[in-house]
Amino acid sequence: MDTARLIRVAECEWRLPQQGAMRVPGVIFADLPLLRAMDDKVSEQLANVASLPGIVQAAYAMPDAHWGYGFPIGGVAAFDPEQGGVVSAGGVGFDIACGVRTLLTGLRRSDLEPVKARLADVLAARIPAGVGSTGSLRLDASAMDAMLAGGARWAVAQGYGLPEDLARTEEGGCVAGADPAQVSPAAKRRQRDEMGTLGSGNHYLEVQHVAEVCDARIAAAYGLAVGDVVISLHCGSRGLGHQIGTEFLREMAIGAGAAGIVLPDRELACAPIRSAVGKRYLGAMRAAINCALANRQILTHVARAAVREVLPGARVALLYDVSHNTCKVEQHVVDGALRHLHVHRKGATRAFGPGHPELPVAFRALGQPVLIGGSMGTASYVLAGTRNGRDGAFRSACHGAGRAMSRNEAARRWHGRSVIDELAARGVEIRSPSSRGVAEEAPGAYKDVVAVVDVAERAGLACKVARLEPLVCVKG
Repeated sequence: MDTARLIRVAECEWRLPQQGAMRVPGVIFADLPLLRAMDDKVSEQLANVASLPGIVQAAYAMPDAHWGYGFPIGGVAAFDPEQGGVVSAGGVGFDIACGVRTLLTGLRRSDLEPVKARLADVLAARIPAGVGSTGSLRLDASAMDAMLAGGARWAVAQGYGLPEDLARTEEGGCVAGADPAQVSPAAKRRQRDEMGTLGSGNHYLEVQHVAEVCDARIAAAYGLAVGDVVISLHCGSRGLGHQIGTEFLREMAIGAGAAGIVLPDRELACAPIRSAVGKRYLGAMRAAINCALANRQILTHVARAAVREVLPGARVALLYDVSHNTCKVEQHVVDGALRHLHVHRKGATRAFGPGHPELPVAFRALGQPVLIGGSMGTASYVLAGTRNGRDGAFRSACHGAGRAMSRNEAARRWHGRSVIDELAARGVEIRSPSSRGVAEEAPGAYKDVVAVVDVAERAGLACKVARLEPLVCVKG
């Protein structure tokens, strides 16, 4: 990225001054190497986001930011309905409520090593993955609406998981305000056979070990110690969320002019929060959040059974589940006043600090677990929201490593078989139905997650708790 337009205001914070149609400045959290590695589209898109009606304080980009559809991936922006604020389907993304769920197993790495290949085979056989993958659960119209309204709570009531899972899931497993009636028949049809599936792209189920503890006090309270085995799931709302995003982006783009909104980029299609379109999108988007929460809950149930088949002593308890493609109504202090804002996080994770009333009791004194997925074959992290976290960024942090190149470029540089062999030599078992999918997700296609997380901590977004290294990865 060309830094000439930016002002460095702190070691890991850069300001894009307000100019032209921008209503607020832009802010990028990065050190100089990460900033220079970002493409110029990040600052261009950040300036466009900063021009949308009703935006407050600033448009933000996390350390893993890269070019996306409308908003940069790694983008955060909040809008005030009292000031004509908007909701943008592009500010949430197509994979609505994609997120990470991390499970504690009660196992040690020494327990896993003798059966690692067998566990990889069993997980791959039980967890449907890949483009168009379907699960064993088929939802009729009534069950579909119940799932969209009930989220993970619906899944637990159907026997998929444990009631105690809900206390450690964002929103208690079910976001309020979901309206299944606003989800089109086409979106519901796409999801009918996709519950309990990973999908493709960077979605995965990964068996990991705790390689390093960075904050002993918080790690112990989270149930993490060096050598422990955990499982992380990364997936979202599958075809349903993509269809909702596609349909409402089209509708918002057509209706923006009538609403008096001048779009700097058609991909930033949006609607006033209080408009009919805005309300319908929020109802559908919240239903998609519940779909993603239910999907990860079902996958948890399947993964538990698979792990216990190979390792009967595993207890497989949920650490936490948090999404990173959402728009949530939250209270934040802006200009000295407490305001109800619609906070868009696209490729960014909520990072509430200690004492926040929305946190589960188990974490309220510690801060929210912030789950950061790495690239295939590289580290992932557990962070924690801090008491002194960035109010300015609406208590948000990064969500992963962030892509360094397109999937097409990655597929030209690497071959899936060679990536699988290279990772096997490092002790990582990869299972995937798609050789090209593995090539597209090669570790070298992503930024250095260690550098991203270091900047997140230095910028005050969240603090490091533990570093996780992969042992088994099931991918689409």
